[in-house]
Amino acid sequence: MSNSNQMFLEMFSDRERIAHYANGPRRFTPGIDAVHRMTGILLAEHAPADAHVLVLGAGGGLELKALAHAQAGWHFTGIDPAGPMLDLARTIMGKDADRADLIEGYIDAAPAGPFDAATCLLTLHFLDRDERLRTLSEMHRRMKSGAPLVVVHSSFPQDEPSRARWLSRYAAYAVASGADPAQTEQARAAVAASLALLTPEEDEACLRNAGFHGVELFYAAFTWRGWVACA
Repeated sequence: MSNSNQMFLEMFSDRERIAHYANGPRRFTPGIDAVHRMTGILLAEHAPADAHVLVLGAGGGLELKALAHAQAGWHFTGIDPAGPMLDLARTIMGKDADRADLIEGYIDAAPAGPFDAATCLLTLHFLDRDERLRTLSEMHRRMKSGAPLVVVHSSFPQDEPSRARWLSRYAAYAVASGADPAQTEQARAAVAASLALLTPEEDEACLRNAGFHGVELFYAAFTWRGWVACA
């Protein structure tokens, strides 16, 4: 594990910090609730009513809760390296928690499947290019042919001064949404210094190189992009 990944894992393992986790995505990621609704719609285009869905980066439980509410017949296998975030997911899911098997670890901890659908939201930007491609390839290997995948993560131009301009907009949006300015600046600096971010074109290439086809952009908001593709 890289030092930057270790830093973010420690952050997501701090129970006091993650007690207010749900505020983060809503302040830093424009339209995150709509992203969850769109994710359910996109998966349902191909996934059956009794789909088994692989959720990579399931900690926090926000997408699990949204997908469980959208599709009463779906059940889930959620993977996340931070145990406290999985505990939070169980709490957030409430009565639907018995529909999810939550596993602490990375993609290699996921069962072989094959899964009817998969998601990876607000996660892949923590991985460098090689690990991102490997992770996507391992997801593809666990999915049925034609099964849908939805990914959403930070992806924007990486040339300067474009990179700095978009990171400033990322921070400005968070402050405008109610985030503490000092904490927001810390977050912006951590992203700038520690994450191996890719351009949208590079991210689409990763999806295709991992074996996915029919790659389509469905979401773009400041520094965030989302794609749907099929295994």
